Amino acid sequence: MRAVVFERYGEPAQVRDVPDPVPAEHGVVVRVEASGLCRSDWHGWQGHDADITLPHVPGHELAGVVEATGAGVTRWRPGDRVTVPFVCACGSCAACAAGDQQVCERQTQPGFTHWGSFAQYVALDHADINLVAVPEQLSFATAAALGCRFATAYRAVVQQGRVAAGQWVAVHGCGGVGLSAVMIAAASGARVVAVDVSPRALELARDVGAAACVDASGVPDAAEAVREITGGGAHVSLDALGSPVTCAASVNGLRRRGRHVQVGLLPSADGTTPVPMARAIALELEILGSHGMATHAYPEMLRLVAEGVLRPDLLVTSVIGLDAAPEALAAMGSAAGAGVTVVEPWR
Repeated sequence: MRAVVFERYGEPAQVRDVPDPVPAEHGVVVRVEASGLCRSDWHGWQGHDADITLPHVPGHELAGVVEATGAGVTRWRPGDRVTVPFVCACGSCAACAAGDQQVCERQTQPGFTHWGSFAQYVALDHADINLVAVPEQLSFATAAALGCRFATAYRAVVQQGRVAAGQWVAVHGCGGVGLSAVMIAAASGARVVAVDVSPRALELARDVGAAACVDASGVPDAAEAVREITGGGAHVSLDALGSPVTCAASVNGLRRRGRHVQVGLLPSADGTTPVPMARAIALELEILGSHGMATHAYPEMLRLVAEGVLRPDLLVTSVIGLDAAPEALAAMGSAAGAGVTVVEPWR
């Protein structure tokens, strides 16, 4: 098969022929029809994830068709249209037994723990636990975005953030996950303030439901701007980018007893990121993490997509082939672009 491969962290990836994957006894091989290009893929390419073994094929946000199944798979067969959360759970640890597959103790992640979906085929583990059926009316390009950014944003806003109608929600960083969060929060009846440095990203945020936008490059203090717009601070605030600046701005933009949800990854030299904990104590803020979403939570999200309440298709702004993927991956570090870019390996 053809796949995007990198040999060293941070050095240019290449498209080349590599061996086809084979399914584990409990797994499947999926013919990849679409794979989202996510900032997490860029983090992996930069060497920010200790699970990656070189050489490596990135890609974790995918949709496609089951090509082959392992002997132990009972729920799926070749030809089934599927997607998968980026966290593939084991189904048997204590976290999985509690319904928390998104923090499985023995999780695998395509594109991180093993070769991923910037390829024509990808192997996925524990298929009976992890695969999600893709409805016929949902395109593969749209379904691909559900596995990481949209599902992650859904859990961050609805389950972790516990957003309620009429509340103010601030979203810091309006890439794919941030725009998804804006759309989901607005559909939940919240008033959303979108914060970014890109005029195009803010334009898209307004298109998908933001009530107000803050250009963080044009104000001295983004958190102060959020507090002013919301009359004292957001009830829920998300750092959807992942940087010390956006994390601090998200926390500092909250009102009393507000909830900060950290979604964007925060790599740093020593593995820690400063958080304004003095403010968290004084205002009794909640500091929450959010890490994907388990398959059992997908039906409600998919129902809202089917009803047109949520429109993840509107977030796909670019579709490219494998040959363009290495350059697009490298660009995520400086000019990520607005919306979601989808890679179609057979294009």
